[in-house]
Amino acid sequence: MDALTFVSALVALVGAATTAVLGYWTQRRLRLLEQRNLMDSYGASLAWAAYDLQARLYNILHGHEVDLSPGPSRGFMTSFHLLGTPEEREYVRRSTVFVLAEYLGWVEILRRDIQFLDLGQSRANQRAVTMISSVGTALSRISTASNALRLFRAEQRAVGELMVHPEGEPGRRRCLGYAEFCEKLDGDETFRRWIAPLLADIDRLAENTAPAVPRLAELQQKLITLIDVLDPKAERFPHFREPARAALSVRVAS
Repeated sequence: MDALTFVSALVALVGAATTAVLGYWTQRRLRLLEQRNLMDSYGASLAWAAYDLQARLYNILHGHEVDLSPGPSRGFMTSFHLLGTPEEREYVRRSTVFVLAEYLGWVEILRRDIQFLDLGQSRANQRAVTMISSVGTALSRISTASNALRLFRAEQRAVGELMVHPEGEPGRRRCLGYAEFCEKLDGDETFRRWIAPLLADIDRLAENTAPAVPRLAELQQKLITLIDVLDPKAERFPHFREPARAALSVRVAS
């Protein structure tokens, strides 16, 4: 092989190797970008679900405080569950369980579609995973006073799995909407078997919220912290956090 042929072969080899390396890193960057886009998209949906759940917990906890205060005012559960119309009572039961189930559904979607290990260097992602786990721990915590709305880890996943819409695909999944949730609750025995204990918990909370206050307050606090991680600049939820935190501090102190 003469020198010219050797140089040409070497250049071609180096070019091929460079192309392969660049192709690998390009594909890796595209994959990471795709996953981060998914995290942004699903993270926003998870943040909304966390917001709706903590808002309902706030209504229950604040309503309990209103019930204990002197005067004619009545709290959320008393007004719409114990003293409400049959339609209002059923709405309180179903909508409260729905916001909990929807949150678990988005956690399950995130678990399915986001490869967290590939984003292990992302501090924001690590904080999100940590807080999701922390919320799960609060939800599964055993209390000698009240285990209303308690779900163990496997039960959390089961409810989340039921809430993932069957027509979704990776990258485009969504949860059941409220109307779909109610339809399945009425017509799907398997679905109802998982949801029925939570509906019964709502009835118990309406009768006596006090024993569940510490657990529910902790869960609400964890959800607010998760929202802080998912929405660090308070772009989606700019107004509710400080009043919610102030109410929590009073509740915990009491």
